[in-house]
Amino acid sequence: MEIRKIAEAAKKVSYKLTSISTDVKNRTLLKSAELIDAKRDIIKTENEKDLKAAEEKGLSRAMIDRLLLNEKRIKGMINVLHDVAKMEDPVGSVIKMWKRPNGIKIGKMRVPLGVVGIIYESRPNVTVEAASLCIKSSNAIILKGGKEAINSNRILVNILKEAAESEGFPPEAIQFVDTTDRSVVKEMVQLDQFIDVIIPRGGEGLIRFVAENSRIPVIKHYKGVCHVFVDKFADLEKAWNICFNAKVQRPGVCNAMETMLVHSEIADGFMPEMIDRFKKAGVELRGCKRARAYDPEYIKEATEEDWYTEYLDLILAVRIVDSLEEAIEHINTYGSHHSDAIVTENYTNGMKFLNDVDSAAVYINASTRFTDGNVFGLGAEMGISTDKIHVRGPMGLEDLTIPKYIIFGDGQIRE
Repeated sequence: MEIRKIAEAAKKVSYKLTSISTDVKNRTLLKSAELIDAKRDIIKTENEKDLKAAEEKGLSRAMIDRLLLNEKRIKGMINVLHDVAKMEDPVGSVIKMWKRPNGIKIGKMRVPLGVVGIIYESRPNVTVEAASLCIKSSNAIILKGGKEAINSNRILVNILKEAAESEGFPPEAIQFVDTTDRSVVKEMVQLDQFIDVIIPRGGEGLIRFVAENSRIPVIKHYKGVCHVFVDKFADLEKAWNICFNAKVQRPGVCNAMETMLVHSEIADGFMPEMIDRFKKAGVELRGCKRARAYDPEYIKEATEEDWYTEYLDLILAVRIVDSLEEAIEHINTYGSHHSDAIVTENYTNGMKFLNDVDSAAVYINASTRFTDGNVFGLGAEMGISTDKIHVRGPMGLEDLTIPKYIIFGDGQIRE
């Protein structure tokens, strides 16, 4: 597998994609959905190979869950393709136009980024999400999935290419790095003459490696050290439900809660019931001294490292704080600027949290698990950027385009 040839092919076809009609793009997406529906048994068979290999390697339950393509997730991929097809095509839209005193008209028009390289781990449904957004936004895409999902990714790419070819969308615009050799990543991120942007989506180690070695602009999806702060003005029933959902509903994803902060004035009423619910769900708790006092046998002592850790598992760090300000300081110090929530019935405290927490998504009285491009109404997402340049938060369809200045004159020259 020669990554340079893949990148060259993607670059060559990228210049042709802006002339592809919205109708062709939408038909390609809908045909992909049709084929995934028709070939779900083949998809499951290939996915089973990956799941079996993961179990043999002793991967965690949460990691195996990320690999799984069951009926619900296959339906989810089909829904994503339909959702993206329904969305307005951003390519060619004029953001604004103005006229200068000399009569020249200047505008900004949305155009594709060009060639998008996405390097991702575990979740094979990312293949469909990323490709669907790039098809609709007229970008060529190079998909480099993890070795643990090689069979699942391969069948999904083959289906996408089949759909593209049948509907007149260049299949060369959907490139797949069909190898489990990790060394290809280093070579891929050096190909700045062919690839316009790199999006790493996976563990912290992968993102740091890509960021440190890339000659291509990187939109980073760093780890999700997400917090829920239970304020002293919280509704306890809301707080129990939100915290349980944020940790337990799907612990192996980046928007799951990794640290729970509890105001000391509400801790006596909140902690016993919350601990009981977590116990029943098999959640390991690691707490500060005051948190451990509620169940010293069950709650392990938290280390400084725990506050920085993205567990991606049924493990949760817990800290008791004395004020809203202390909670905000903890989040801005230890968090990854991904998604953080406050549970409170106090408007002033909620708005202060919203304004002062430096994260891509900040919630009042809702689970952090909602940080997702499809859930936000973006159709799908390339990832959740924790950067502050180009895009922050779920990277959707419009974020795969950039402005291009367009100028209309009538013979004007500069004096």
